[in-house]
Amino acid sequence: MAERSTAAVDVADNSGDEPLTAKADKATADGVAEAQDTADEKKGEADGEGQSSDTPIATPELHSGHKLARRYRLEECVTRLDGFSSWRAVDEKLRRAVGVHLLPADHARARSVLAAARSSALLGDPRFVQVLDAVEENDLVYVVHEWLPDATELTAMVAAGPLEAHEAYQLVSQISQAMAAAHREGLAHLKLTPGAILRTSSGQYRIRGLAVNAALRGITSDRPQRTDTEAIGALLYAALTQRWPYERDAYGLSGLPKGVGLIAPDQVRAGIHRGLSELAMRALINDGATASRQEPPCTTPDELAKAVAAMPRIRPPEPTFTAPPEYQRTTYQQGTYGRPGPHSGAQASQPLVAAPPRPLQSRTGKVLKWGVAALLIAALGLGSWQLADTLLDRDQDSDDKTSSQTNNGKEPKKPDPKPLRISDARVYAPNGDGIEAEDVPQAIDDDTGTAWITPQYRGYANFGNLPQRKDGSGIIIDLGSAQDVSGVDIDMYRSGQTVEVLAADENASNPSALSDFSQEITALEPAADKLEATLDKPVRTRYILIHITSLPTDGSPGAFRGGISEIKVTG
Repeated sequence: MAERSTAAVDVADNSGDEPLTAKADKATADGVAEAQDTADEKKGEADGEGQSSDTPIATPELHSGHKLARRYRLEECVTRLDGFSSWRAVDEKLRRAVGVHLLPADHARARSVLAAARSSALLGDPRFVQVLDAVEENDLVYVVHEWLPDATELTAMVAAGPLEAHEAYQLVSQISQAMAAAHREGLAHLKLTPGAILRTSSGQYRIRGLAVNAALRGITSDRPQRTDTEAIGALLYAALTQRWPYERDAYGLSGLPKGVGLIAPDQVRAGIHRGLSELAMRALINDGATASRQEPPCTTPDELAKAVAAMPRIRPPEPTFTAPPEYQRTTYQQGTYGRPGPHSGAQASQPLVAAPPRPLQSRTGKVLKWGVAALLIAALGLGSWQLADTLLDRDQDSDDKTSSQTNNGKEPKKPDPKPLRISDARVYAPNGDGIEAEDVPQAIDDDTGTAWITPQYRGYANFGNLPQRKDGSGIIIDLGSAQDVSGVDIDMYRSGQTVEVLAADENASNPSALSDFSQEITALEPAADKLEATLDKPVRTRYILIHITSLPTDGSPGAFRGGISEIKVTG
């Protein structure tokens, strides 16, 4: 059985008597595809698909509680269409929810579904929903895939309103990059719809149905890259306008007015980011008649990904802050303002009430009284003079110290930190076996939407407790020359990773072992989504190691994954 995985598709039941609205309500947050009109499936005009002419075969009659491979217990049938069915199930061995597609072994598409599931599972890209098993057993073919209950379908996101510019930018950036990677491995989707796109709570977009969706529905294309590119353009168009970019209504969205043709998103709705509007048209109209007037059309996901990367980066909107409450003035009762309270420090200045002394009637008494008064006046004068002298001396010392610092250059004002250029980066491979080395540049490309991501490990958070992973993993960055490093700002792919940041000696040359990094920038501890550190005293180094020793969970019990989205260094 295949244990590695990619996306498996969920599809909708259009053949029964149940109303379409009721079927749409069955769609859950794991990404069960929305119910869609059977005529839309056969037209396929927006997706460039070709329908097979297979004779429909009865869907296997299974029921809730049926168990496959003595492991996968079927819970709820969410789709029954054209000879196959889709189920929510439970993997009793790992105690987690999964999705299952079922076909009769003699179904005309059974062989192609198995082949598609196994080939897409080998991709192992975390940007796709993972296939967990693909088996033929007891006259049945079934494909088991991830179930993501906490993810949100793009269908639901767009139904709530058009996406703001930054979110739409992240959508097209992540989806185009993921599909470009899939096509480099010879895999196509051919059915990229809003229901096939999921957004996780961390902001990552994941694609379900890679290869498997097309195989289940008998969809083919003689230009798969162009088909997928146009589909990404349609997703971006829908995200910007809340309209489907064709005349027919689809996926809960209204189509464009009949007879108008395909018009740019910024002509459909005011305030749309013009760069994203032109990008959608470049992907949708790739016959040369693009609406961008000057830019060439995008005919492959790779071309589209490069076009997105060439755009000025769209920043997220500034957070809104709640105004503080108005200052409440204190009110005083008439006649009490300015009077010291019973416990105030002014109590000593209040006159003491005492019994009047007996007057001194003699000449001696008068002399004594005037003498005491003179002594008090003298004491007050002496005290005032000493206080003034002390204050003058203190001011003079302060002026002298300030003048000395200014003149002698002592304790100058610290300059503001400046970003340091990262000239190169490589995977930290202490045992000679690196992880996803080709994706390391995505951690220093000034784009938090891309990342270096580890594979999924099972059973243990310390990289599966594998012997070659006992020292963890991470990324080593090269500043090009020895620099004074005052801080780091690192966006982690996911919170909960145990990580430390270390620096090599300034004279180190190509360090690779953990012992080569002797200077500590941050201690080893669990990190949040962002890891920031500012040093009181800069360290001088050329090489910095972001070292991960433990990974957070990956959405299901016993599964772990981590990574790094972006690294910045200041000096």
